[in-house]
Amino acid sequence: MLPPCFVAFRTTNASGENDPVRGRTLKMAASRTDLFPKMMALPFIVLILRFCNTQAAGKGVTVSLDAKWPSTPLLLETSEFVAEEDDEKFWQFIDTVKEITYIQGDSERSYYDLILKKAGQFLSELKLNLLKFALSLRAYSPMVQMFQQTATDEPPPKGCSSFVAVHGEHTCNTNEVKKLLKRAANRPKPYLFKGDHIFPTKNSEAPVAILYAEIGTKEFSKFHKILSEKASKGALIYVLRHYVQKTSLKKVHLSGYGVELAIKSTEYKAVDDTHFEGTNNTVLEDDDDIDEVQGFHFRKLKQLYPDLTGQLKELRKHLIESTNDMAPLKVWELQDLSFQAAARILSAPVYDALKLMRDFSQNLPTKARSLTRIAVNQGIRDEIEANQKFLAETLGFQPGDSALFLNGMRIDLDTHSPFSILDILKQEGKVMDGLYNLGIQDKDLSKLLSLNVHPMEESPALDIRHSAIIWITDLERDQKYRSWPSNYQELLRPTFPGVIRQIRRNFFNLVMFIDPAQEEAVQLIKLAELFYQHNIPLRIGFIFVVNADEEIDGNLDAGVALLRVFNFIAEDSELSHAFSSIVAIFNQVQDGESLTVDNVVSFMKKKYPRVDVQNILGVDSEFDDQRKAGASYYKTTGLGSLPQALFNGIHFNIDDLDSEELETIILQKIMDAAGFFQKAVFMGQLNEHIDVVDFLMDQPNVVHRINPVILSAERKYLDLTSKAALSDWNDFTTYSFLDVRDKSAVIADQMKYLTRKDEDIIYAVTIWIVADFDKLSGRRLLLNAIKHMKVSSNIRIGVISNHAAEITENTTPISRAIWAVLLTQNGNIARNYITKLLSEETVDALASGAKILEFAVKGMDNDAFEKKYNTIGVNFLRTHRLFCQDVLKLLPGQEAVVSNGRVCISMRAL
Repeated sequence: MLPPCFVAFRTTNASGENDPVRGRTLKMAASRTDLFPKMMALPFIVLILRFCNTQAAGKGVTVSLDAKWPSTPLLLETSEFVAEEDDEKFWQFIDTVKEITYIQGDSERSYYDLILKKAGQFLSELKLNLLKFALSLRAYSPMVQMFQQTATDEPPPKGCSSFVAVHGEHTCNTNEVKKLLKRAANRPKPYLFKGDHIFPTKNSEAPVAILYAEIGTKEFSKFHKILSEKASKGALIYVLRHYVQKTSLKKVHLSGYGVELAIKSTEYKAVDDTHFEGTNNTVLEDDDDIDEVQGFHFRKLKQLYPDLTGQLKELRKHLIESTNDMAPLKVWELQDLSFQAAARILSAPVYDALKLMRDFSQNLPTKARSLTRIAVNQGIRDEIEANQKFLAETLGFQPGDSALFLNGMRIDLDTHSPFSILDILKQEGKVMDGLYNLGIQDKDLSKLLSLNVHPMEESPALDIRHSAIIWITDLERDQKYRSWPSNYQELLRPTFPGVIRQIRRNFFNLVMFIDPAQEEAVQLIKLAELFYQHNIPLRIGFIFVVNADEEIDGNLDAGVALLRVFNFIAEDSELSHAFSSIVAIFNQVQDGESLTVDNVVSFMKKKYPRVDVQNILGVDSEFDDQRKAGASYYKTTGLGSLPQALFNGIHFNIDDLDSEELETIILQKIMDAAGFFQKAVFMGQLNEHIDVVDFLMDQPNVVHRINPVILSAERKYLDLTSKAALSDWNDFTTYSFLDVRDKSAVIADQMKYLTRKDEDIIYAVTIWIVADFDKLSGRRLLLNAIKHMKVSSNIRIGVISNHAAEITENTTPISRAIWAVLLTQNGNIARNYITKLLSEETVDALASGAKILEFAVKGMDNDAFEKKYNTIGVNFLRTHRLFCQDVLKLLPGQEAVVSNGRVCISMRAL
């Protein structure tokens, strides 16, 4: 297989005022690359992916960059692609290709085709095409090389093509694995990387066996069979890492560099490169993609005169080699060059148009002469000019500008590389694949893709309109800022880069949660003073999180003492003076120390000698405002350990930052947020009649609580695009052999739902409650979901049992009753009965020997319910638990909520 390369060109339209080009001008720039090519930047306008030989036709310039590491096997790179798609498919793929070692006599192309054939068993056609793209980029070669480097650091035993490492001891003999496992308990477990491939196992406490081997070899197959069997029994944790004993002599050809061609510049010197020292070792390939040479269409000529193929080949070769003698073009000949190139491409057959476009973009100087002889149809010219006008009016594109759009999304060519584009293609492909599998095609698919279904990039923000926040500054009300302009249009006024506009509006809001008794509080208070003294347009608020116990007064707790003193001074004068006093108190604290009650008392005796300090700090103090409110609001937010900070409601970490770093970060956040407000003002979303804080808090990313389970950046979704392969989930044995997608499909197909109304409608939100409903916490979770459904008419609730104990009829009365009523009663009756069933009085009565029918509700079909309850069995509950274990990755009894396919797992295992 030929080494892949990326070539990128930027072509510039010529103007009639410029001089003609003299000779051939090429400006090439290769960007620096490193081990991880995803970090490479690629400035380009037209991107062409091709397999190129190191030998080129004629005297063309061929540029290639090699990585520092040897070429990695494509089979290993393919396995990484499959692993990124699905971990279960990765191990299935491994079992399929464990012995397809590349035979030296076979061609690389046949080996490549075999790999694609094997991967095609686990990938859709769309993803298979993306795999080809990834292999041409060698996008997963760095990952394989990382494992190779890890294996080298072990180091591998001499003469071993595959070996196993068990807690630091190595062997390349399969018979010695058992001995190493016995001695492993006395040694620490090895560190596992995020990208490690871990075989599914139920015993997380077992010793770790890391296999370093090359997939597809016989040695790998032997080790894999033994380790996978032991891992399935829970005897070990099997980790696979790639290792190639005999590396290739070739290097990996890197992608991510470009060649820029400027044809209208007049400052270049004319260079005659038709004669040069050295031997011309370039070879004209028979299958070269060049079709048109100096006006001759050789593909068409070969079809018309097949008996003259040899002579046509010689003529084509002669014309290509003679194209180095390029005569200068006149100014008027350059004026319509772009239109003529477009006309030539449009006139070509559909299957050749893209190839011809690539040929023109790469070899424009050699094609320019023949293009000048093409007459441009007036219709083509009008269409191009209409497109230019439309793009200029809608997107601001000028003639000659280029852009890339993917499913309607504009891809910034200045920031994206081929590797980031591959990532975008994979994300879009996953959405399209899922919609297609759900039966959504053609126009419906296009409509759905036009929706903004991508997750929002904004971080979740807390609502800062809370009475517990003590605002030290308020730009819109404080007299200190009365000379500043207040018009929103000031945001659009031009200013020097990096200058923070001083506008009397609360655009930027900083809220800090601090415990005054902590050491970190000293620097935060001083930082707030710095912003205040330097007139930074920042609204600063504090929440003093202190001990809320009423028995603790200011004599016992420094935080309570500071809060009460602050309230006293604020009531006596102004907030600004109270803040200055707090700063003065903290100035008494030495570096590395924290605030004490003595610091507070000393300040009060010095500044307020006539005031009885005990009336302020004591148990009967009247200055306890915001004490309980602050602690309550902090608890409600769900933030972590103190101190914490919010900028415009968005949480950012300040734990590991010193005061100088924090100052820089806040100033940078101010400048970044200014762009958001500028856009809002420009688009008319923010005007003088709208309060800026209300505008901020009405954004869709504002929440009432930072819940890490729900708002985590790493989100897990069920794949529900498969069709159910099993019609009865009581067939537990058959269900256990299904893969993850099919297991999810069976559950979705058999699910029955609780709804608010007995209507056959489409609900916007589908929630699955996963819990052990024969336990108190599981019943409470389901009961809370039912209560929520009473106030929301757009949800439906499904129930999945994840029992912690052994599943028998005696241990599952509540779960069986829930499903018996779901299968026999309509929505309202089922909901009313389940609500009654979940009460603790009912559970206690059942435990005391009461019959299940004693709790029937009005309108219930008792006979149908009783018959189903007595015959429903427990196999479906075993299926439920297996689904929780294999698909949701839950422990027995662990709770979770699945909302529209997204899995939110509780950290509590019962």
